[in-house]
Formats: sequence, structure tokens, C-alpha cells
Amino acid sequence: MTSSELARLAVGALEDKKAEDIKVLDIRRISTIADYFIIADGSNINQVHALADNVEEVLGRAKAAEPRVEGYAAGKWILLDYRDVIIHIFDKQDRLFYDLERIWEDGKVIDPKEL
Repeated sequence: MTSSELARLAVGALEDKKAEDIKVLDIRRISTIADYFIIADGSNINQVHALADNVEEVLGRAKAAEPRVEGYAAGKWILLDYRDVIIHIFDKQDRLFYDLERIWEDGKVIDPKEL
């Protein structure tokens, strides 16, 4: 599975659980750590967990490699690392605080439909 296919599936999984403000950043030109960052937020800890769980379930069914997961217990910022695609799921406050979009502003924001 290509990184763009994986990212497309992840975005769909986030949309299925009503993630808010989903952004896809193409970072291939500026970093070797991944091809895409996907950033989304949920309205509370339960939704943040549901978003992460659904992404893992959908990508697992698609036979994606097991992700490295950070932050699940706290539920304020869950990172799912699928190597070429890194998914950041935040609660609203932490997303504003960490402002990854600003930090990675050299990445190209792309429409998920273009994946």
C-alpha cells in the first residue's frame, strides 16, 4: 500500500468518527521522517480515543503495519506512526497549543481528495 493510499484511508476513518478540522500536510520535500502528517481534533477525550481506535481498525483491516502509538492513555494528543504517514489526533486545546500546522508550515497542505 502506498503512503497516499494509507493517508486516504486514515482520513476516511477520521471522517467516519466526525473528526474536526482534518489537515493533510505533504512533508516529502522537507523531511525524511514521513511523507504525510495528518492532523485532526476531537471535542473530548472519548472522541479522541474513538478517532484513534477507528484509524487503527480501518488501517488494520487494510493490512497496514502496526503503528507505533504514543499518548493514548492521556488522550490529549495521540500519535499514530505508520512510518510514511504520521497521524496526530488532538483535543482542541492541545492542538491550539502545539500548533503543528505552524511548525510544519513549509509542508504543503493538500486536499485529502488529491491523495
